[in-house]
Amino acid sequence: MKLEQLPMNQASRCGAQTRSGKKCQSPPVRGKRRCRMHGGAAGSGAPIGNTNALRHGHYTAEAIARRRQLSELIRTARTTLAQIEERR
Repeated sequence: MKLEQLPMNQASRCGAQTRSGKKCQSPPVRGKRRCRMHGGAAGSGAPIGNTNALRHGHYTAEAIARRRQLSELIRTARTTLAQIEERR
C-alpha cells in the first residue's frame, strides 16, 4: 500500500526548536515561516517601537552612587537631629 502525497504532507514545516530539541513539524501560517505556536500568528512578537525595551538607567554606576550619597546624607541628618534633641 502506497501513501499518497497530500498537500499537507508537501507543505513546508515550521522548523522552530521545541522543548525536546527537535524541530517543530507543524505547517507554517500562510505567508509566514513559523506556525501559530511559534510566532506566526497575527499580532505575535514585540510591537513596533517597543518602549518596554528602553533602558531606564536605574542600575547604572552613577545612579547607584547617587543613591548611596543620598542615603549617607539622610543618615548624617538623622544623627545630627538626634544630637540636637539630646542637648535640649
